[in-house]
Amino acid sequence: MPVKVRIPTPLQKLTADKPEVEISAATVSQLLENLEKNFPGIRSRICDESGKLRRFVNVYINEEDIRFLAGEASRLKEGDEVSIVPAIAGG
Repeated sequence: MPVKVRIPTPLQKLTADKPEVEISAATVSQLLENLEKNFPGIRSRICDESGKLRRFVNVYINEEDIRFLAGEASRLKEGDEVSIVPAIAGG
């Protein structure tokens, strides 16, 4: 079941400059795996060495933060929109 994934600008060079891609996945974890299969190198930018999402990367399913759902085990359904949003710090 394909879902739409919004890619942040700094990572679009890994997706051939596409701001959105479609990936088939049942969970966020599987989505991250399939993103890497389709766009090698992207996972290391959003996940740490243990394979978990980096602290400064936020993931939303239909504008809801996965931290308030089931994290990387959050289920996806066809037509969902997933946004990968790197946190921005400043002063």
